[in-house]
Amino acid sequence: MNRLNLITLGVKNMVESLKFYRDGLGFEVLVYGDETNPDVIFFNNAGTRISLFQIERLTKDINETNPPAVGEEFGGITLSYNGKSKDEVNEVFLLAEKAGAKIVKEPETVFWGGYSGYFQDPNGYYWEVAYGETWEFDQNDMLIIQKD
Repeated sequence: MNRLNLITLGVKNMVESLKFYRDGLGFEVLVYGDETNPDVIFFNNAGTRISLFQIERLTKDINETNPPAVGEEFGGITLSYNGKSKDEVNEVFLLAEKAGAKIVKEPETVFWGGYSGYFQDPNGYYWEVAYGETWEFDQNDMLIIQKD
């Protein structure tokens, strides 16, 4: 588990954030969903990827039945490790649990068709470990994000 593939920023206003990052700062982005109501926005940047996701939806992605409270409990940032198989996701979860992580959401098939779960490190940072059947990786094992 020696890589970080994705940093997700939970944002209050997806459209405003899209305009800020794309139109204001010049980031190249891939928008999934309608630009007036995006589902998720991925940055097409070098190195570790960045994405934007509506913060309330992000808390429910972490734990649908008992989402973390935004603020002191959850600062709105998740870190992601993207695996190349469901087995790899499960192996990372075993490793994390053995290392002392708190398992927040066991890996499961999720709404977007992939396989994903969340754990917290000893400092409370949320890590998503996920796998998608159509994902591709570059020579550095970084996730290639493309729009269909």
